[in-house]
Amino acid sequence: MGFGFRKSFKIAPGIRLNVGSKSIGVSAGVKGLRYSVNSRGGSRMTASIPNTGIYYTSTGGKRSRTTAYSRQREIQARQKEAARLNELEQAALAVDAYQNTLDRIHSIHKEADDPINWIKVRSTNPPFRKNEGQIGLHENAAIEKLHNYKPNLVTKLFGHQEKELEKLQKEVMEARKKDDEEYRSWERDVRIATKVIEGDIDTYFEVIQEFEPFDDLTEFGSGFEFFAENPKVMEIEFDVHSDTVVPKEQLSLTKTGKLSVKPMPKSKYFDIQQDYVCSCVLRIARDMFALLPLDTVYIHATETILDSITGYQRQLTILSVKIDKRTLNKLNFEHIDCSDSMQNFKHNMKFKKTAGFSEVEKLTVE
Repeated sequence: MGFGFRKSFKIAPGIRLNVGSKSIGVSAGVKGLRYSVNSRGGSRMTASIPNTGIYYTSTGGKRSRTTAYSRQREIQARQKEAARLNELEQAALAVDAYQNTLDRIHSIHKEADDPINWIKVRSTNPPFRKNEGQIGLHENAAIEKLHNYKPNLVTKLFGHQEKELEKLQKEVMEARKKDDEEYRSWERDVRIATKVIEGDIDTYFEVIQEFEPFDDLTEFGSGFEFFAENPKVMEIEFDVHSDTVVPKEQLSLTKTGKLSVKPMPKSKYFDIQQDYVCSCVLRIARDMFALLPLDTVYIHATETILDSITGYQRQLTILSVKIDKRTLNKLNFEHIDCSDSMQNFKHNMKFKKTAGFSEVEKLTVE
């Protein structure tokens, strides 16, 4: 069940770690776990290339839920063409990008994953009865095509019949290989689903690694560390890095369309910072409950500051919260105030509008 001692693994910004000696999706030719599991027991259709970190989202994919995230890609495309824009167009683009950053900060908690039904994944039927000698659909179709082959007059005239038969036979071999890949993918998914249901913590970490639920948060510069010894409880440390996320300047357009840049008022900066931290906390909890059979998550948001006494960087805990799945699922995430929502849970947070966060003690896992 995963009991005995505390286990952990870490995701740093821009780095994807291998949790064990064997990744759960490394078999050659087998679709990434993220794609195959969701096609069996979920609703997202995100294809990944195993062990590469590369993936793409199809039209049936879950990202993005909010216009802020979908507009980000549009803005990024426009920014690549910025050199070709005139001064007023560049100013408008800068303001648009600034506003989109704020919108995304306030929308992080809405970008959560859909739940994975691991029981459904475990109970899915194999693509074909391999152990009973049955062949797969792809090979069956290729064999039928081979058997039905009839050379036309031109083929007979130029003596291409043997070449076309070789091509069809090659297609049979390729189809057999494709069926074998799909079967191995099914075997892996059932094996992983079984381990997740049984509460194997090492498998939990591998699933997190493969699904990359916080990929967009690591783009902000955030890092994560996961701890667990009880399969129903997980502890997550989240590096905030708000100094690189929250804008320090306000951008707007003048009446003539020119760019206006002003320092961000401290009170507004801290207000955005608090919303960012709390939105991330909710998002982390939602994704963990969607991905794994957990009942409770402890999330500790940390910030690194320069200690003027020692002259060294020091990491502070600025928010520590215990979130239970039942309470979280009752919240209306479309209209919630993320900072206020912490009142629903046991938490430690000291925040002043004029000074921002202060250091707090981490909650102890019960």
